Amino acid sequence: MGSKPSVLIITGYGVNCEAESRVAWELAGAEVQLVHLHDLLDAPDRLRDFKALMFIGGFSFGDHMGSGHVLALRIRHHLREELERFIAGGHLILGVCNGFQVMVKLGLLPGLDNQYFTQTVALMQNDCGTFQNFWVTLGFEPQSPCIFTRGLTRMPLPIRHGEGKIFTRDKSLLERIEAGHGVACRYGDPATGAPVMTFPDNPNGSLNAIAGLCDPTGRIFGLMPHPEAYLFPENHPQWQRQKLDGTLPEEGLGLKLFRNAVGYLDNH
Repeated sequence: MGSKPSVLIITGYGVNCEAESRVAWELAGAEVQLVHLHDLLDAPDRLRDFKALMFIGGFSFGDHMGSGHVLALRIRHHLREELERFIAGGHLILGVCNGFQVMVKLGLLPGLDNQYFTQTVALMQNDCGTFQNFWVTLGFEPQSPCIFTRGLTRMPLPIRHGEGKIFTRDKSLLERIEAGHGVACRYGDPATGAPVMTFPDNPNGSLNAIAGLCDPTGRIFGLMPHPEAYLFPENHPQWQRQKLDGTLPEEGLGLKLFRNAVGYLDNH
């Protein structure tokens, strides 16, 4: 597939962010193939042709039985062996919004003790009880091993979800995730970036303001906000004000996560 890192994006059955996700990876320097879920289930070994995999946002299978549940079951029963090989090969996996929900239900995240197919945490309904669609501020954890978030500090990104609250009743598990720096980013105060638990800055009431998790290797990462929706300066709702006051970035800040991933792949 050439010298560029190869990325597979799974499409089909309610997921709907394939266009902007493809552009994100391509702008960052990767080569992308969109593969329908059934085509991948028919030939699971196609995954061996790629260095990164992305589970995109949307409403897979209409979110029946809970967000991401049906898609996670299909992947667990048909792709587990190839996914295990993919992870062992040192490749990258990214999940955004519904993709993050799928990864949590599979067990890919938090992925402690190499238990990638046992669900240990949940993404529950937002505390407000309704779907939310607006921009939030993310604060990135400098000690996280996450490949995608290296060198990042704070960033505005849009959210659009109804089930985004990270939750577990197991306090010791949450402590292990925190101690291992598995929290890659949190919902932050717009002025300071400090973790925040109050609505709307924390749109779902997620424990410890968690917006995204990575596994201990840093190669598997999922988050609720949408970095692929902020690829160009004009994507930001206040881009005209930013242009007037001289703070308009040269490119959308969400692209930084994809550039980090492609940079890693280029060197591994």
